[in-house]
Amino acid sequence: MRFPEPLIEGRLVQRYKRFLADVDLADGTRVTAHCANPGAMMGLNAAGNRVLLSPADGPTRKLKYSWELVEADLPGGPQWVGINTMRPNALVAEAFAAGGLAPLDGYAALRPEVRYGAASRVDFVASGEGLPPVHVEVKNCHLMRRAGLAEFPDCIAARSARHMRDLAEVVAAGGRAMVIVVVQMRADAFDVARDIDPAFDRAFRLARAAGVETSAYRCRIDREGVTIADAIPIVTPP
Repeated sequence: MRFPEPLIEGRLVQRYKRFLADVDLADGTRVTAHCANPGAMMGLNAAGNRVLLSPADGPTRKLKYSWELVEADLPGGPQWVGINTMRPNALVAEAFAAGGLAPLDGYAALRPEVRYGAASRVDFVASGEGLPPVHVEVKNCHLMRRAGLAEFPDCIAARSARHMRDLAEVVAAGGRAMVIVVVQMRADAFDVARDIDPAFDRAFRLARAAGVETSAYRCRIDREGVTIADAIPIVTPP
């Protein structure tokens, strides 16, 4: 996924009210950008961090910028991290179209935003001739507390835990379901942050035990765009 316009560099002043961030641009202008991230953003939202914003000129937009990337001093060294949680679904769709998602080899189409379960909406349903449909849930990951290890979630994620339970019910009814974790950073492995959200950890493990397939992909990130690179192992114990 390439950004349609060059990103604009600045320094983070503060992130507040969950979806707002004040940023000082290089010319001294202070702007308020949309922060499309409901999480805690642990290790990413320190004042003074270098950030990259995308311009948003749509007539209905109240804020003229969206926060896309932050250069964070993480374990293992500084790196660019994608914080926009609106991007992973597009990244998965792009990788799928390019044949870069091995768990969905042979499938021909992804239908987005399909209702299922008691009150959930799955990110995609994959379909292919002669193949069973696959419910695909996408999770964004940008937490790193140990060098090389990406973790999810970075706050209590009750909705994500419900998704795990609903996907397990899909499998129990004879269907196929999977979770794809999109790691918007350089990482060597993925695990659940069970100390942050024990309920999600329990739901994730039970879903895997029930037959929900899981995979994690790290991204390649630069100023021009974000792209799914390759799969990394999930080290969550049974």
